[in-house]
Amino acid sequence: MIYLGLFFMSFILTFFIKNYAIRKSLLAKVNERSSHSIPTPHGGGIAIVSTWVIGISYLFLTNQIEANLFYALFIGVLISIVSFFDDLYELSPRLRLIVQSVIAICALYILGGLDTISFGIYNITFNFVTNLFAFLMIIWFINLTNFIDGINGYVGSEFVFLGISGVLLFGNPIFIVLFVSTLGFLFWNWNNAKIFMGDVGSTLLGYNIAIITIYYSNIDVLNFWILITLFGSFWFDATITLIRRMINKEKLSIAHKKHAYQRLVQAGWSHFKVTNYLVLINLCIFMFVYFIPNIYISFILTLFILTVCIKFVDSKKRFK
Repeated sequence: MIYLGLFFMSFILTFFIKNYAIRKSLLAKVNERSSHSIPTPHGGGIAIVSTWVIGISYLFLTNQIEANLFYALFIGVLISIVSFFDDLYELSPRLRLIVQSVIAICALYILGGLDTISFGIYNITFNFVTNLFAFLMIIWFINLTNFIDGINGYVGSEFVFLGISGVLLFGNPIFIVLFVSTLGFLFWNWNNAKIFMGDVGSTLLGYNIAIITIYYSNIDVLNFWILITLFGSFWFDATITLIRRMINKEKLSIAHKKHAYQRLVQAGWSHFKVTNYLVLINLCIFMFVYFIPNIYISFILTLFILTVCIKFVDSKKRFK
């Protein structure tokens, strides 16, 4: 019953935030880097954050999640607070990065760091290397999720997928909270979006999946590859785009429209179509993870599928 209540809380909060933003003219500006043509309210992520905090607090108070996971996730709210002000006042990238870095270090301390990175035939256990990797992963997941948040339903559908997948694979109620808190918002953002998530929501979602990945990796090293594979459609696109921009010697701090999903929109695809194809790709990835016993094979197959997808996007709209 609590989860149904959390869903309705996210749903109703998003509705009120949308109406408030319209009254106060808190609309996302349309510019040359936007994938939208109509000014639309933003800040819907506040509903996700609020529902998420209440949900994980309930799980903690009822002893359904461990204290270290709760505290590591809870401090991520500070990232959302900074992101909220960034949505309003466009804070400097340096300030945002400093806050993200401090929170990432604190979270790693609470979790006890990342113990091991396993490659099947070889394990990395040197704490400096594993924790440096974990730190960079947290920062990257926060920011890439923010970068990928650009069209209707795209980020919301990804985290609804991760929530459902997590419940089926791990059974932890933390994934139910992730699912319902995002789903309530997604109703208003799916097609012909009535409100956008904003940095306040996307940064926290990216942070959450990074923390959950580290937590589960410390339980079983193979869990790292399961969660990385499930999140593959996002980090693969963002990482390939970043590498290509570095090769082009572009200034990485400048916003752009070169991610795969953005180029498909530029090629004439609707937001609805692009998001639906993401859902189909994620279903394929889940099938790999769920039905193939060896997670390393699932990971390689996922990389192959995602590489084919990038090549397809290149054929529709060349990366420049």
